[in-house]
Amino acid sequence: MSTPEGRVEARLCDLVRKRGGLCLKWACPGVRGAPDRIVFLPGGHVLFVEVKRPGGRPRADQLAFHRRMARRGTPVYVVDDADLFDQTMLAGLTAPDPVPSEESA
Repeated sequence: MSTPEGRVEARLCDLVRKRGGLCLKWACPGVRGAPDRIVFLPGGHVLFVEVKRPGGRPRADQLAFHRRMARRGTPVYVVDDADLFDQTMLAGLTAPDPVPSEESA
């Protein structure tokens, strides 16, 4: 992916996979403004993500759809920096695999 948005999206998917999750492209035919990705994380966490180039902002139709989802209790996260999203959101929802101690081995 050579566009700035594509690089953010590829990095997001890589980071989600490293945390044991799935980062699936969401195609929603006939619905304008639907988020780009659905992220499934260990522990049953599901996130909807709109990916933007660094500094990018959602279009009006995207914001309208995000509000529709928010009214139903489902937020949409707008991500223009995958590493920051990983540090601030994904890290809080996923725990690292426990490292067995010598005593338990």
